[in-house]
Amino acid sequence: MARNEQVNIPRAATDAADSAATEPQPVDHPLRQIRSALRGLRYGTVTAVVHDGVVVQVERTERVRLDRRGRIG
Repeated sequence: MARNEQVNIPRAATDAADSAATEPQPVDHPLRQIRSALRGLRYGTVTAVVHDGVVVQVERTERVRLDRRGRIG
């Protein structure tokens, strides 16, 4: 049994190319999303999708491991 979750980060919040400002974009928001996806994960994957050097999506896939008797391990 797998659980997939996708967290879409608004492009306006992360895409410096669309902004007229030349200030570097804060990296805190994508890192917070990645940390949140990792929290409580025992077995699975967290994937950061990057377009043009900007994190635009964080995906979490959680696996539930069962023992031989069908109990969660």
